[in-house]
Amino acid sequence: MNIVADEGVDRPIVDQLRQDGHDVVYIAEESPSITDDEVLRIANTRGSVLLTIDKDFGELVFRLNRVDHGVVLVRLEGLHAATKAAIVAHAFRDYGHELGSAFSVIGPGTVRIRKKIP
Repeated sequence: MNIVADEGVDRPIVDQLRQDGHDVVYIAEESPSITDDEVLRIANTRGSVLLTIDKDFGELVFRLNRVDHGVVLVRLEGLHAATKAAIVAHAFRDYGHELGSAFSVIGPGTVRIRKKIP
């Protein structure tokens, strides 16, 4: 799966997704400090799912309808980075086929998928 990981996403999550065979553009490596609009442009241009910890992308998805593909919001505060990476990788393995056209939230013990994006 093509993924654009916002710069706030923990590096071990990006590393694990790459190890699992996903094509991940990591904003922290490519273009740190760019705006949310620019992150969205990159994700939309690449046809990628946007992986983020930033709740503001929810508004861009639902209120402004500015996302062409899925958004995955990671809500795993307080967990060790390796644990976060394992949880996110597991969610992409189990639900990857649904994440490309939805706004999804990965939390401890849960993956909520809200179909919204046409």
